[in-house]
Amino acid sequence: MKTQITYSFVIPFMNEEEVLGTLLLRLSDLMGALDGPCEAVFVDDGSRDAGAAIVAAAARRDPRVKLIRLSRNFGHQIAVTAGLNTVRGAAVIIMDADLQDPPEVVHDLVAQWRAGYEIVHAQRRLREGETRFKKWSANLYYRLLARLSSVEIPRNVGDFRLVDAKVVEAIRSMPERDRYLRGMFAWVGFRQTIVQFDRPQRLAGKTKYPLKKMMRLAMDGVIGFSDVPLRLALWLGALVSLGAMTYGIYIFVIALFTGGLVAGWASTIVILSFLAGMNLLISGVIGLYVGRIHNESKNRPLYFVSESIGITEPVRMPQPKLVVHG
Repeated sequence: MKTQITYSFVIPFMNEEEVLGTLLLRLSDLMGALDGPCEAVFVDDGSRDAGAAIVAAAARRDPRVKLIRLSRNFGHQIAVTAGLNTVRGAAVIIMDADLQDPPEVVHDLVAQWRAGYEIVHAQRRLREGETRFKKWSANLYYRLLARLSSVEIPRNVGDFRLVDAKVVEAIRSMPERDRYLRGMFAWVGFRQTIVQFDRPQRLAGKTKYPLKKMMRLAMDGVIGFSDVPLRLALWLGALVSLGAMTYGIYIFVIALFTGGLVAGWASTIVILSFLAGMNLLISGVIGLYVGRIHNESKNRPLYFVSESIGITEPVRMPQPKLVVHG
């Protein structure tokens, strides 16, 4: 990535018109204070408010600001991917537009990058303005993911991070469809460290990650970076089969030696219902993995761009390269 840009910002947003003006001011001050040329790539993930117009006006005033408008809402992880496919900086900072990722923390991220780290995660130390349930469920999820994942994914870390250009190239070479970037950045390796910060409450607007989307993201993280659910389904099926066989032996002994077996449907229905439930559960787990395989096999583009401002090169998803040995 030969470039004259030192710092690139990737900022996905959707319906954030209430905070974009403040963000642009703080971001402008930040880029002016950094020790190198900067660019800020805003990715509009299907906004229905005036957010895109606000960023477009800023892009026409300031050549450092660029805008990509996706053709529809493709999701936060895809919007970040579109930005990563566009930036040209030696260091790339990913941050949300709601100002819960304070731009001023970037100075600490840059310091660690200058010290030789290639991935610098911003870890939430405090989470202001969040309910107890949100904090409890987030903590439970990160603990569960740490136990299930095949790679070590830092706890309480969102998408706010700084990555080196070589890491961006590595992520670009991974064209998977169901993307969980937090796990992908952990999987690629390189030298990684953590910078802690206090996450403020949202300045305005509403969260774009309700419970349903949070659960889907959590499922992507578990399924994308762990085969534990499949192995768990295998052992659960074996355990249920062993229990059914043991109960069958018990019934046989009762009928053979005591003759006290009472004909009835209660126990039969309970056992059949239990086994059927386990069968559906195991089939569902396997179905999740099969569904991901089906999604990957379609080989559709991850996104389409309807408009871009300040972008000189086409924004597209690189295709995997075929490597021939011998």
